[in-house]
Amino acid sequence: MKLATVVYQGNQRVGRVSTEETRIDLFAEEWSDLRTIIVAGVDPATLVVPGLSVPLSSVKLLAPFPRPHRNVICVGKNYREHAREFARSGYEAGAVAGKDVDDFPAIFSKLPSTVIAPDEPIALHPDVTQKVDYEAELAVIIGTGGRGISKENSWSHIWGYTIVNDVTARDLQKNHKQWFLGKSLDTFAPMGPWAVTADAVEATDLTVTCHVNGELRQNANTSDLIFDIPTLIETISAGITLEPGDIIATGTPAGVGIGLDPPTFLKAGDRVEITISGIGTLANTCV
Repeated sequence: MKLATVVYQGNQRVGRVSTEETRIDLFAEEWSDLRTIIVAGVDPATLVVPGLSVPLSSVKLLAPFPRPHRNVICVGKNYREHAREFARSGYEAGAVAGKDVDDFPAIFSKLPSTVIAPDEPIALHPDVTQKVDYEAELAVIIGTGGRGISKENSWSHIWGYTIVNDVTARDLQKNHKQWFLGKSLDTFAPMGPWAVTADAVEATDLTVTCHVNGELRQNANTSDLIFDIPTLIETISAGITLEPGDIIATGTPAGVGIGLDPPTFLKAGDRVEITISGIGTLANTCV
């Protein structure tokens, strides 16, 4: 099931997107926040208001979590070819010589204020950075919280999935060594177009692509993850309590701007379109 957070008649609402992605069946007004639905553990299909189905084109899509209440957790260098292109790029501060793939996943966070909706503009912040890059990623949405979650039990803690563009200021990422600043400028986490429940997709076999101005840049499958989703959940939850609605972006494939020859960074007017099979397409234009 695909669930979208939208603006309908001036108010935030949540609804079920049709299979054809042309209509949305809106939920009752008291269920206008996706995290509330996840925390309550209710079946979203029971929340549809009979007769309140409208064209998807008549509402404004928001990010599934317009302002996340807690964590946007991200994973770096989690596809082998991307780890190699990053190591060769010269933008990886503190890299171990001769070692492209790390022994442990690189975990960092993005501020909740980075999250923007589909078609909302990505600000390039030219007064702060000149080297903004895109990163197409499958994001896991935690449903059942917990600490010390084992790999074996991890799938039962997942509510669903969405798409995140882990936009990055590469110069800040390198200069400050710790990635927080380079990853957390305003608008640096486009998310959407909606969330998909875990039973609707097979997360271990999803195609991830990214086009910039129509040109294919990234093309991989989630089966290529170095550290799979259960490993990520076990690693992150070791001593940290995950809560419903927490988001884990699982890493990006090869083909980012710093991996091109010559390196190619985003500029005003560029349109980034990320598609993940079974979920949809997230598109944003740079300004």
